Amino acid sequence: MTQRTPPRVVILDYGSGNLRSAQRAVERTGAEVAVTADPHAALEADGLVVPGVGAFAACAEGLRAVGGDRVIGKRLAGGRPVLGICVGMQVLFERGVEHGVTSEGCGEWPGTVERLRADVVPHMGWNTVEAPQGSRLFAGLDRDARFYFVHSYGVLDWTLTPASAHIAPPLVTWSTHGAPFVAAVENGPLSAVQFHPEKSGDAGARLLANWVGTL
Repeated sequence: MTQRTPPRVVILDYGSGNLRSAQRAVERTGAEVAVTADPHAALEADGLVVPGVGAFAACAEGLRAVGGDRVIGKRLAGGRPVLGICVGMQVLFERGVEHGVTSEGCGEWPGTVERLRADVVPHMGWNTVEAPQGSRLFAGLDRDARFYFVHSYGVLDWTLTPASAHIAPPLVTWSTHGAPFVAAVENGPLSAVQFHPEKSGDAGARLLANWVGTL
């Protein structure tokens, strides 16, 4: 019997993020994981993880500095999976507004990352999500599964609609802190989560295993 070769995953190192904990968490799924800023390696990997912590503007600038925006675009054009995590999800949107300053994102999805509408910010701790039917990321997870969030900004309005009835709409998962915000998106090869799966215990491990299982 032929043994399946472990999928190769690159954690993109662009100076922002939680790299080692993401690496360890993805390695536990059985994948071969490298942390690198090398665009060739990032293009060739079976899966690319774009982590991110801190400010939208700094992450977007760091990502562009290593050509990460172009790598993401090329991968998606070829149908190759990308997973954004936390601010690594936020920079996939068109823009972010922090302290009245607007910064440009990758523009893979329309929409604005803005301050959460809640009495207490940051949103820090464990929370549940509402995943849609058919979600592959959340497959096998109970509805009361909790994930670890730490963020002050998020996407409050999802505006993308399919250009054609023949195109499957993205699967959008929501959570609530003061008001609903986008907690995850599954859009063909592009997936992203606002929470930190690498810090979310068994639920996060299952989600990462589900993603790696698609590679």
